Amino acid sequence: PGGPVWPTQPSQQPTQPQPPSCWPEQPSIPCWPGPQSSQSAPAQPQPMPCFPGHPNTPCWPGPQPSQPSPAPNVPYNLNLQRGLYDKMMLTIMGQVKPNAKQFTVNFLRGNDIAFHLNSRFKEGGKQAVVRNHKVGERWGKEERYTHGGFPFMNGQSFEMKILVTSGEFKVAVNGAQLFEFKHRIRELNQIDRINILHDVIITSVNVDTIP
Repeated sequence: PGGPVWPTQPSQQPTQPQPPSCWPEQPSIPCWPGPQSSQSAPAQPQPMPCFPGHPNTPCWPGPQPSQPSPAPNVPYNLNLQRGLYDKMMLTIMGQVKPNAKQFTVNFLRGNDIAFHLNSRFKEGGKQAVVRNHKVGERWGKEERYTHGGFPFMNGQSFEMKILVTSGEFKVAVNGAQLFEFKHRIRELNQIDRINILHDVIITSVNVDTIP
């Protein structure tokens, strides 16, 4: 293969997460989730080869390496020296707390929030993944639609991939593409900090560049 396989538009029917399979000999290559099944019933995992030749970057699922360093604390802050850029991929491994109400991932430009991703577990008895941006004290228009519904469960582990492209953020959870969020602050190199907040335990955070 000559590069990663991009997700296609999945069915509106909820399916089980379908993790891609990586090269057997290279379990640690970065990849993006493959096409989603259109079956209405729970589907079997769809294999998808990852991009070969980059043996030291993470790929989902694959065996997780031992973590010699302690897990990151929450609130978690990550400074990005060069800011965001096209084909940058953030991978967050973590676990939702058992009685979680929400957890948040923010991409920041100074005090402005370029991308606010807020997973809400108990919003009026419902669950939602809310996206927005904020410049100064003014919030933009919320986006809530997701492919396949709410992807998180209280007390359960997850893997979230956030891919930056020149035009948008792409978000996948547990191998299934969830949504896209068009850039509202387009100066990507000025977006130089990420923070993770609220009711979540973080196992690891990695930044990679896909081919």
